[in-house]
Formats: sequence, C-alpha cells, structure tokens
Amino acid sequence: MQVMPAGCRPVQRRSHRRVRIAAGCAAAAAGLLAGCQQPGISPAAGQAPPGSVITVASVPGIGDAPLYIALHQGLFRQAGLTVRIHSSSSVAGEVTALRSGKANVAVGDYADFFFAQEHDARAPMVVVADGYDARPNVMDVLVRPHSPITGPQDLVGKTVGTAAPQLMPDINGRPYSLDTVAASSVLINDGVQPTAVTWKPMPANDLIGALRSHRVDAILVTEPQIFQAESQLGGQSILDACSGASASLPLEGYFAPASFAQQHRAALMAFRSALMRAQASAAQPLRLEAALTRYAGMSDQTASLITTGTYPTKLNAASLQRVADLMAFYGALPHPLAVAHMTFP
Repeated sequence: MQVMPAGCRPVQRRSHRRVRIAAGCAAAAAGLLAGCQQPGISPAAGQAPPGSVITVASVPGIGDAPLYIALHQGLFRQAGLTVRIHSSSSVAGEVTALRSGKANVAVGDYADFFFAQEHDARAPMVVVADGYDARPNVMDVLVRPHSPITGPQDLVGKTVGTAAPQLMPDINGRPYSLDTVAASSVLINDGVQPTAVTWKPMPANDLIGALRSHRVDAILVTEPQIFQAESQLGGQSILDACSGASASLPLEGYFAPASFAQQHRAALMAFRSALMRAQASAAQPLRLEAALTRYAGMSDQTASLITTGTYPTKLNAASLQRVADLMAFYGALPHPLAVAHMTFP
C-alpha cells in the first residue's frame, strides 16, 4: 500500500487581509442560533427510546460547533434524547472519559482516535459520524512578513512550530498529529522530505508568540490561529496542509465504544440523525458564528472572519480511510487500519 500525494501546484502567499465580509450583528446571530429550524431540513427520522441519555465528551471548537447548535436548537430533545456535554481540555481527556464510562460519545481529531484504537484493541470504538472536513486554508504553514521563506522548498533545514502532540508520541521525527501527517504529505508533493524539516512541538497558545520572537521560522496552525497570526503579525501562508492528497481530508469525527453502540443502537441513531440536521444548519454562516462565540469563546470578529471547513451530513468510510492510510504511510500508525470495520451502520 502506498499513499503518495498527487499532483504538484505552486504555492502562493495568501494575503493576511480577509476578503470575507461579516454579515449582520451578534444579536441577529444569536437569534438564529436559538430560532427556527432550517428550511428544507426534515425532522429526525428516528426517535430514541424513552429516557435515553447520551453524554458527549467535547473540547469546544470549530469542528464540533454543530453539536452545540443541535443542543441549543433542541434537536436532540425533538429526537427524544437528553444530551449532556462533558467538557474536556484535550483529546486525551476525552478518550479517558469514553473508556471510563463518564462519556458515551466523544468528538475529536481522527488521528488521535485512530491511534488510540490501534493501541488498545481491548476497547474497540465505532465512528458514529463524520464531524468536520478540510477545505483550503484551514491548516497552513505561516511565516513572518518579509521572511526569506517563500515556498515549501525553503523549509528545508528550518524549524516549524506545531501544536504539541496529545495521544500520538513524538518519536524520531515521525508525524505526531493529523496536522503533521497532512503537512508531510504536501511537503513530499513539493519535493521536500518531511525529515528535512524540524518540527518543534509546543503549547498551541505559544505558537504565534514563538513566530513573533523568531524562536521558530514558521508555524503549522489551524483556525482561529491562522486568522490571529495574519491579523496580529501579518503572517503569510506558504503551504496549505490540506491540499493535494490531503485535500478535503476528514479532520474530526464522533466516536463511541462498540459496546455502547451495540446496546444503545436506537439512541445512537437518533443522536446521529439530530446531529446531521445541525451539521446542515451550520452551513448558514450566522448560525455557525453564533455557536462559535457562545460556546468556543471566540470574539464576534474572529468567528465571522475565520476560514472554516465543511460539516458533512453523511459518513463515508472510504474518505475516512484516507486518514488512516496517510497515518500508516508516514509511520504514525504501526500498521494499516480498516476503518470500514469501525463505522456505525
């Protein structure tokens, strides 16, 4: 099995000035979040058994914003479900909650959950739903303005700051996150061996400061840090990590213990149905912005100007397999993972 990036294309600097114009005001956004259902979205097909309760482990952010939209709009309640949120500060905390029974579902980064699945076969998980997929410029390598680094080839011998690993270890320069896996794919596409770049893991909140103070030559970040680096430093994008073989890459999903899925199939199907209605609703910018300001702690300006990915309304096992294959190819998984065996039917 070989997963090589396809196609080469020049990488151009992206202006730090956003062209997206925020529409409306915060009050209107909040009203949309709390208001009527989206036209054209039919009621959930399935109803949960009476008294069904599902606890979801979540780190509030862009990827799981529809979870909070569904909760706030009462979509879970309409499906006969009581959904509770178990807030966590990390994917590791989510996995711990899932395996201890404190949570029945967890939403987070595919790479970390696939890694967790591969390293503890005693606690099999299923993928309940695809939560968040990449679009152009949702995961970029940025440099300071006027940097001599103008393209991927200039990263050879340079230090790139990245968010510290969560579940995947940093060993011998191997990718340790979905970010570094995706970026490695694009680097090879541009003729650069990933091992020629020094990845420097650090707390995510320190990345922009490290770029500002010249402690690193570039940073690999996602939103909202892309917007923050562009607006605060005039940061310039020289590599889109979700392009080529990693274009439209699934980024985050919803997982449940296989045992819970077997015992509570109807409740989990009702949960997924309601969530998919919220995923469709998140296509409306004001609904999404309201959720990001209310639950993810973003300012109105940041929520309205960041670049976001897509929220799928169906689960495609073949698409998720791309993540597992890229991870295996770059050594982030010990052997290939058959994602089709993990999907909740």
